[in-house]
Amino acid sequence: MCAFTWLLLLLLLQEAKGDSGDGVDLEEVVAVLHESISLPLEIPPKEEVENIIWSSHKSLATVVPGKEGHPATIMVTNPHYQGRVSFLDPSYSLHISNLSWEDSGLYQAQVNLRTSQTSIMQQYNLRVYRRLSEPQITVNFEISGEGACNMSLVCSVEKGGMNVTYSWLSSGNSAYTSHEGPVLSTSWRPGDSALSYTCRASNPISNVSSRPISAGSFCADPSYASEKPSTAFCLLAKGLLVLLLLVILATVLWVIRVQKRRKMPRMKKLMRNRMKLRKKAKPASSPA
Repeated sequence: MCAFTWLLLLLLLQEAKGDSGDGVDLEEVVAVLHESISLPLEIPPKEEVENIIWSSHKSLATVVPGKEGHPATIMVTNPHYQGRVSFLDPSYSLHISNLSWEDSGLYQAQVNLRTSQTSIMQQYNLRVYRRLSEPQITVNFEISGEGACNMSLVCSVEKGGMNVTYSWLSSGNSAYTSHEGPVLSTSWRPGDSALSYTCRASNPISNVSSRPISAGSFCADPSYASEKPSTAFCLLAKGLLVLLLLVILATVLWVIRVQKRRKMPRMKKLMRNRMKLRKKAKPASSPA
């Protein structure tokens, strides 16, 4: 009974894998957001293809190869892919452009062969990722009463998503150490060698590193990270404010000067007219 059951299960599995008896391998494919990708389709040589049915969650497109040099008939049945898919000769591999997050998932190609009256299944798992930008490091530190500087370095990537892995590389005295994770906690004391820390972020399509940060810049002189940048910023702000006030004052003085220049000819003309009127208004001297 057990032997019969196992034989029946094997027959069912073989039927589920396809008429050819070959297993359906799931091919992992990674792609870049907003770029394009091709899902390669392999067709046995000397086989005439009746049609190819592409699907992803639901029917995507049907391709019927043309005969004697005629173009293939393509019917895209999923509006989500309309205008973004094409099928590359001679195997009619699926090419998707302008990839979005929604394009991630399982894809299947069913190739129906006319010559051997069989079907071939090919499956793909498409994963879409974003190219990573340069990691940014946030530094939090505290000077203890014993003079030790406790630091917390936090590494992040803008719009990195959930599939980003972080690692740290610290160097000093020609020695390199590594640490996994986005947060690195360390300490530094006066007299310790100055270490520099670099964060590395990666996903399946990109691997980027941050600029190195020296611990001594923050810990050797606490005023370097707190007072000096604040003082420099205040001085810069004051300088810009004074410059702005001088520009405004110069502009106002220039406008007043221009207006005075425009008024001077008018004033002189009015004074001349008044003098003429006064002369005309004087009565003529009577004879003695």
